[in-house]
Amino acid sequence: MADIPEKQIKRLRALIQEAETSLAAANELLVSMVGDDEKVTSLKRDENLGKIIEGVFDGQNMVGSDAKTYPVPANYASKSKLVQGDILKLTIADDGTFLYKQIGPIPRKQVVGTLKLENGHYFIQVGEKNYRVLLASVTYFKAKPGDQVSADVPEEDGSAEWAALEAAL
Repeated sequence: MADIPEKQIKRLRALIQEAETSLAAANELLVSMVGDDEKVTSLKRDENLGKIIEGVFDGQNMVGSDAKTYPVPANYASKSKLVQGDILKLTIADDGTFLYKQIGPIPRKQVVGTLKLENGHYFIQVGEKNYRVLLASVTYFKAKPGDQVSADVPEEDGSAEWAALEAAL
């Protein structure tokens, strides 16, 4: 240690002290923002974005925990391949913007069926069962009535009416 100048050792100690002070200040600020929960891994951004509602996707809309129905954009539902029964979180921003996020996908299975068009609505016929599908999905995959398609449905699909189009085969 005799080879290291005393001035450099003092400077290193000062830098370490400054770093410790900065870390203590940052920790104090974090605790003031989110509380003293050591499990917190990120800031609670949603608290400043307005109202937050959780709900269940019904194939077209979200039925909120407040029993209201909220429209889910068809392109989001289609792109995200939302399945009837998935849990969603809706953040309604202070400016009125709706922001959806899938927070609880339900178990699903893939099925193969035939695309049908009846009374202006698209269906996938899988055996004796018909599942409705979103027009946005049909147009995205450029599917036509009579095409073989694959889709996601709830694993426990006894009462499911909707499917998420996966691909045109």
